[in-house]
Amino acid sequence: MAGRSARRWVAAVPQQVRHLGAIFALLVAGLVGARQVLVPKTFGERGHYRAAAVDSIVAQEIGYAGHAACETCHPDIADKKGQSYHRGVACEVCHGPQAAHVLAPMDHKPPAPRERAYCPLCHGYNPSRPTGFPQIDPVLHNPVRPCISCHDPHDPTPPHPPESCAACHGEIARTKAISYHAELPCTQCHAVDRRHSVSPRQQRPSKPTTREFCGRCHAQDADSPPEIPRVDLASHGPGYVCWQCHYPHHPEAR
Repeated sequence: MAGRSARRWVAAVPQQVRHLGAIFALLVAGLVGARQVLVPKTFGERGHYRAAAVDSIVAQEIGYAGHAACETCHPDIADKKGQSYHRGVACEVCHGPQAAHVLAPMDHKPPAPRERAYCPLCHGYNPSRPTGFPQIDPVLHNPVRPCISCHDPHDPTPPHPPESCAACHGEIARTKAISYHAELPCTQCHAVDRRHSVSPRQQRPSKPTTREFCGRCHAQDADSPPEIPRVDLASHGPGYVCWQCHYPHHPEAR
């Protein structure tokens, strides 16, 4: 009776459900089989990774020596670099892995990048990089000349601070250049300490904090050319500073 009931129950199940059940069972069996074949035997012994990976890593040939090994033989360069903007950049970032040089200094001389294309890997203009990070347009910035002809890699302080805000704020400069504020100098809205060009993160420019600042040009009674858009500061977005709604570098208002 039990077997007959089971057959009746199976017959009552829709055909597509039986097919899906069979496919699901095959997938489960395949996953179990694949785990036995593909998952390393030592996986999970010491955490969620292959325990034998430690032995594989230890067996690899050592390539990097570490900055401490470089400082032992080159203290003068280490002192100079330690006071520069490159103090956080390891020697082997530019010179490559130098374990062989440490073991046999006369047989293995570290390469030094001298081609122009190397430094822009970090300093070529890229809008995703942090604001204030030194960036240049490799096509326009002293074209053809190698970077080391002006900058000492161990102390890459520029020969003189940037003369234009666009030197570091390229994305803002490109945006502002096609806006209604294109002709306004940056210092009209920002008070910039002269030390900002040398230590941009320690000396940040100020920005307007009151509605009246923008009102000097855009208030209804402002003494400015008639083609400039005007608003009633008392009723237009009260309670908000203007730049909370209007992007100053590309204001959309007409």
